[in-house]
Amino acid sequence: MTEPERSSERPSEQPSVPLSALLADPALGLRQIAGPAEDRRVSTVGTTEIENPAPYLVVGELLLTAGVRLPRDADGIDTYVRQVAATGVSALGFGVAPVYEEVPPDLVAACDRHGLPLLRIPPSTPFVAVGQATYTAIAEVRTRELREISRAQSALATAAARPDALRAVLDRLAAHAGAWAVLYDAHGSELFSAGPRPASPTPERLRDLAVRTRGAARSAAADHRTGTHLTVHTLPGPDGTATTTTLALGQATTTAPTPVHRQITSTATVLLALLTSPRHALGTDTRGAGALVRLMLGATPAEVAPALDAGHWTVVHGRHARSVSPGEDPAQLATLGTALGTPYLYVDGSDLKALIPGEPDARPEAPAQVAELGWTLGFSTPVSASNLPQADRQAERALQRALAAQLPAAVHTEDPLTVHALVPPADARDLARTRFAPLAEAGTPGAQVLLDTLHTWLTLHGSWDRTAASLQVHRNTVRHRLARVGEALGVDLQDPGVRMELWFALQWLEPDATS
Repeated sequence: MTEPERSSERPSEQPSVPLSALLADPALGLRQIAGPAEDRRVSTVGTTEIENPAPYLVVGELLLTAGVRLPRDADGIDTYVRQVAATGVSALGFGVAPVYEEVPPDLVAACDRHGLPLLRIPPSTPFVAVGQATYTAIAEVRTRELREISRAQSALATAAARPDALRAVLDRLAAHAGAWAVLYDAHGSELFSAGPRPASPTPERLRDLAVRTRGAARSAAADHRTGTHLTVHTLPGPDGTATTTTLALGQATTTAPTPVHRQITSTATVLLALLTSPRHALGTDTRGAGALVRLMLGATPAEVAPALDAGHWTVVHGRHARSVSPGEDPAQLATLGTALGTPYLYVDGSDLKALIPGEPDARPEAPAQVAELGWTLGFSTPVSASNLPQADRQAERALQRALAAQLPAAVHTEDPLTVHALVPPADARDLARTRFAPLAEAGTPGAQVLLDTLHTWLTLHGSWDRTAASLQVHRNTVRHRLARVGEALGVDLQDPGVRMELWFALQWLEPDATS
């Protein structure tokens, strides 16, 4: 069953200790003599001798009694135990002496029947000693929890200062919570994940929960089923409230979230919200602002680059697949900056330019999240600040290659540039089909014969004799066919530019394209 998370602590989330810890304390001498062997949690201790204490009990309480008002008959004892067990107390402690010399057998039977752990408290153990031992143990547990929370918060804060802050924070959260942690964008797509990925259908269920939670503009939701615990927290928007466009943090665990895990998750949620805020997304740091001022006042890129702690830069050009401008979404901008490892981004509609600081020998690599965000990227090689114009051209050519090959990214290489690499294959095929379409109306000897003659003639560098020999026809036949081609296409085959264009188009002409 799916239900919203509550901001206040539930009774089961109060600081508590396992019942086994009290049973193992030799100073208390407690012994369980009835009820299930499960290790229940004790959060408080209470003593009462009224006939029906049920209205005054709370979940997780260890109820102590000496049986002063315990009913004397079996039916009465059964009613007493049934009412106490229904309140969710952790156990019933029965003090031997002075009222009873031993625990009544009917009480033992009733506790077994209603699933209520029954503890025998020896005469030498005062009830107050049980309470003191319980609260001391709870205080020790709480101290350990606070230390764990403090260590986790410190690790999360350190992760938030890294260049790959979003991924680093998720890694630390997954490690401390023992969870698979996922950051979803406004469309329900996974931006980053950390921790062991669970088997299907858990990832699908977690995504559906995130989409429903964000769609309802709720701050949190949970879906706890046998063996799987799912939680979703939406990151607050600019006004501090959840909206249908904010990011969402999802977690999947095999154990129920504890108060410690909830506190750690709360810290991670705040950090992730800050990291994806407009201010962080736009990289308004003082060093970057100072470099911008110096550039506007006449300094060269090479002069201001040392202020940004970067000796070499990789230029990135990008193109976005969606019609909606990604630059209008600061959260996506922050996610993109984290994935690329740089705050130096400029998005204009569906176009991106970025500068990535790095080492001279580092080969750029496109993170997988970039393609998931809908970007196609081109990377230059790392260059010094004085060579940024050259790297800018490299990045643009790499982007064109990536678009032409329908790849998520391409990195500039030292291979010679070709026209084929700069034109998208689909556009080249359209060009070829359109360019030679008039040949279908040229009549005898047919479009394919004319194309074969043109191809052979261009291959042999415009030699009439060699073309005639290759095709085993008279040289006048070659001249006649090529005249028909020039007339049908409306071109002058003696023009070198025309020959180059037709040769390029022939390389992309599909079989039967002119039939």
